[in-house]
Amino acid sequence: MKSVISSKGQITVPVEIRTKLGLKAGTVVTFEMTKKGALLRKGTTAPHPVDQVFGILKSKRRTDEFLDELRGPRPRKNAHRG
Repeated sequence: MKSVISSKGQITVPVEIRTKLGLKAGTVVTFEMTKKGALLRKGTTAPHPVDQVFGILKSKRRTDEFLDELRGPRPRKNAHRG
């Protein structure tokens, strides 16, 4: 796979690499020089979205009970289909 550098020094990361690494618009990437060339890595400086909201809800109820209230009860696993 290859890409061309624009006059502004920008490149397009091939779709296969973006998909595999989960790269989306705004994702931070880092570049590292190695003996074999440059290495691009998905950055980890920003907190994960789950970490940003973890602990916001203050409730003594179990999460499953709260979700059942919002969505309705879950189907039973061994329900007979007829």
